Amino acid sequence: MTSTILTAVLALGVTGAIFAVVLYFVAQKFKVIEDPMIDQIAEVLPGANCGGCGKAGCRALAEAFVKQGNMEGLRCPAGGDAVNNKVAEILGVAAEASEPKVAVVRCKPDCGGNVLRNSYDGLKDCAFAHSLYTGSTGCAFGCLGLGSCAAACQFDAIAMDPEKGTPVVDEEKCVACGACVKACPRGVIELRNKGNKNRRVYVECVNKEKGAAARKTCGNACIGCGKCAKTCPFEAITVENNVAYIDFAKCKACRKCVTECPTGAIRDVNFPAPAKKPEPPAPAPAPAAAPAPEAPKPEAPAEN
Repeated sequence: MTSTILTAVLALGVTGAIFAVVLYFVAQKFKVIEDPMIDQIAEVLPGANCGGCGKAGCRALAEAFVKQGNMEGLRCPAGGDAVNNKVAEILGVAAEASEPKVAVVRCKPDCGGNVLRNSYDGLKDCAFAHSLYTGSTGCAFGCLGLGSCAAACQFDAIAMDPEKGTPVVDEEKCVACGACVKACPRGVIELRNKGNKNRRVYVECVNKEKGAAARKTCGNACIGCGKCAKTCPFEAITVENNVAYIDFAKCKACRKCVTECPTGAIRDVNFPAPAKKPEPPAPAPAPAAAPAPEAPKPEAPAEN
């Protein structure tokens, strides 16, 4: 009996040793030697895993940087130029400066003062509501106001206006990762260049309906009249599918389109308030008229 047990233990030990040797050689055969630069780059990345770079996370972006060997077509939007300069230094390449961007909401907060036609009482998710619900004013293109963009933002850069029910972007916190853009099922949010002195001009509407139909749901809707495009000296404005669009790469922020738009659909941000025209001086009071001389009294007739 004892010999049987010893034989079984010995057999198991030999089998285990054989498998260990096999696993060792398999591991050596298929082991992946990771470039140490991946860890170096991963350490300087913000670790937000926001997906704004188009990769699955910061580690995946670090691997892409090292595999490619340069920064062409790759960038960490959350880290900005400071982080990307560090990555370029690790890779030993020159960093390319890029125009900083910010998320903008292309939908009027108050819908031009239109009266709310209905309300939504379902799952508080914009993608779900989009498949069932047109919107509180009947606009099938406008913001649904359920806050999916704010929930998607990992940098606390978007908050919902409690009165108007539309998202408000904090320019100081926004890193232009694009998570809010992906979360919006109606394409209301767009990443645009911050612009010189953070000044931007853009069309605050994405409604593709014709003018009359668009104005029924929003008093400030773009009606596709094309007046803005005609007045733009830089050919930065195009009108397609009944809605105007301003190319931020061409726009020089002259704001001629802002004053030309008949519905107020074009918004200018962070511009100084126009100087008030000096009031004309009040007219000097007219001099008082001299009193008219009294008519001489008729003399009394002489007595005889």
